[in-house]
Amino acid sequence: MKQAEMADAVARIDRRTLLAGSAQAALLALLPGTARAASARVEALIARMTIAEKAGQLSCFNDEIRPVGAVFNPVVDPRGAEAMLADITAGRVGMLFNGYGVAGARRAQAAALRSRLGIPLVFAADVIHGCRTIFPIQLAEAAAFDPELSERAARAVAEEASAGGLHWTFAPVVDVARDQRWGRVAEGAGEDVLLNCQLAAARVRGFQGRDLRRPDSLLATPKHFAGYSAVRGGMEYAAVDMSVAELRETYLPAFAAGFGAGAGATIASFTDFNGVPATANHWLLTEILRGGLGFAGVCVSDYDADRELIAHGVAADEADAARLAILAGIDVSMQSGFYNKHLPVLVAEGKVPMARVDEAVRRVLVLKEALGLFDDPFRSLDAAAEKKRTATPAIKACARDVATRAIVLLRNREGLLPLPRTGKKVALIGPFGADKASLNGPWSFAGDARDGIDLATGIRALLDGQLVVEAGSGVHDALPGGIGRAVAAAQAADVVLLAIGEAGDMSGEGNSRVEITVPAAQQALAEAVAATGTPVVVLLKSGRALALEGAVRDAPALLCTWFLGEQTGPAVADILFGIREPTGRLPVSFPLATGQQPWSYDHRSTGRPAGDGDPMEPGRSHWRDAPDRALFPFGSGQGYTRFALSSLDVPRQVTKGEAVVVRASITNVGKRRGEAFVRADIHDRVASRTRPVRQMKAYARAVLDPGEHRVVTLSIPYQALALVAADGQWRVEPGAFDLWVVAGDAELHSQFEAV
Repeated sequence: MKQAEMADAVARIDRRTLLAGSAQAALLALLPGTARAASARVEALIARMTIAEKAGQLSCFNDEIRPVGAVFNPVVDPRGAEAMLADITAGRVGMLFNGYGVAGARRAQAAALRSRLGIPLVFAADVIHGCRTIFPIQLAEAAAFDPELSERAARAVAEEASAGGLHWTFAPVVDVARDQRWGRVAEGAGEDVLLNCQLAAARVRGFQGRDLRRPDSLLATPKHFAGYSAVRGGMEYAAVDMSVAELRETYLPAFAAGFGAGAGATIASFTDFNGVPATANHWLLTEILRGGLGFAGVCVSDYDADRELIAHGVAADEADAARLAILAGIDVSMQSGFYNKHLPVLVAEGKVPMARVDEAVRRVLVLKEALGLFDDPFRSLDAAAEKKRTATPAIKACARDVATRAIVLLRNREGLLPLPRTGKKVALIGPFGADKASLNGPWSFAGDARDGIDLATGIRALLDGQLVVEAGSGVHDALPGGIGRAVAAAQAADVVLLAIGEAGDMSGEGNSRVEITVPAAQQALAEAVAATGTPVVVLLKSGRALALEGAVRDAPALLCTWFLGEQTGPAVADILFGIREPTGRLPVSFPLATGQQPWSYDHRSTGRPAGDGDPMEPGRSHWRDAPDRALFPFGSGQGYTRFALSSLDVPRQVTKGEAVVVRASITNVGKRRGEAFVRADIHDRVASRTRPVRQMKAYARAVLDPGEHRVVTLSIPYQALALVAADGQWRVEPGAFDLWVVAGDAELHSQFEAV
């Protein structure tokens, strides 16, 4: 298929639909290719700029004037603060990233205003799940299945980050992640397309707020474009090979949702896509991103990714890498300095058209104008606001609420939880019981681990009784006498809280794993503690779904506690003692074994599906040593009460323009007030391409008192029934659909017909 034909095969999303919404109206009015062209001010600046100054506006560098201390990327071409300030004044820097603090930012901005044209800098950072106050990782937040909560959390983060001298965040991550070996699962919203779309839009709205010119607004950047999470073997930076249909159905919708919510920037993937690195992939970054999705904002390379084109083997040298990147559609080069170094010569030699450079510069200047920086270069650089809006009680309360909502109760045999606050001797065992270093997880930016509240502290605040704390083991290594002390503590206790899992540096970028199991030293600790016979509640910390084994897998109670940030201790304690109801649900499937990866609940049908009666029936789809199912599939989770479903009402037929409106009766049949999570899944029975065995299309929550009955309504838009058909076109194909409504262990089935 020719590139033009491939681009034409991408879903043509109507720009007016994609770009609708009052929240982004101010930005969209300024973006070229939407409501109007760039302003006269922007065009006048471009006319006055030299090619060297244009290259400077397209160059982004690590902020060495106000470093945060943490090292997020390999050090490339360090220069020091004074040299960087000189480069800024010379017009060789358009933006800085991953610095923090108003004082340093004011110093840098003053240097920019002393340049020949006085074009202000824009300050960006990887504010992924908090700035100074660290929230749960995005995967954990996704477990709340609550776009309004995600929007509120992003708004709180933006208010704090912008107070520290930032205009732009390199978030949210919208990579649909179906291989738990990949480390960056932690940064996104999991394996489901609908949830990724909803949270992408919510996070963009939250970061950006109502008006990008406001000093508390933070420009959002859905990333990484595109297909980054589908790397070979789950290995970071590896190759990506997929069909165009898979790209369109699974990996592009969340980007479309983020852009539709008004995001003004994106970052290209590090990886190659079908043999061409994204940074040099004109089809992906221009024909698909611009032509297919109608995106008019700024496209940034990832860190030093244009240099990596040489290692990829598609660029001969630095100049060739710069040429490939800008012609592919990379507007801004991050960290390599290649645009500064090589664009002037490339333009002079006719290898890069000046029109393409001007196009990229125009996008950058339009972005700065949309942020209000030409009118107020010191916007968000107010020392009083920094002090007033950093680590406030309100933002800490928001972080605690999100952390509590993120916790998933996967098992609770014989009602072991919630625990009474009195009358029990509790042993908190495991390397994460009194640990602060791993509370925040990856990408905690300007957070300080010392600010976090560990499990022991959070539990002591609520427990009116004896708490014994024993590490038992290290994260990866045994401790001398550790298991012996842990066993003694377990034997003396009424209940064990076993705090185990991944350390903070085991997830995130560059942390792919061959085996996604609990480290051996901790597994040995779990087996020894379980052997005492004392009831065990596993508090599982991780940035991905894990393949659980032995005593961890079989524990009578199991809480998925992710990396919850600085409010970890209070949030977990609230759930343990029943102050709050566990309402989280898994946004990723926990496999039976690592070897099942990649795996998702919405995998496609096969010609030999295993039956419900015998999942290991010979000649059917399964592994020799495992069925084709998960230990805890997507959506798993329970609360402290039980719900029953009844009287499902589904329309017999739906036509274009109608929604599939589903009504189900739900009753709280337990003894506690609780929140029901109800979802609707569908399966297209006969289609021109094989379809997912089931896929979530709607969900809702309902809070019910014991014995209370309610009718829950779920609405599935007609267009949500569409697929990329065998001829490459998006369409709803007429025919029968299965429909399931699920609430915990309860499930009802029906069907309807699309006409």
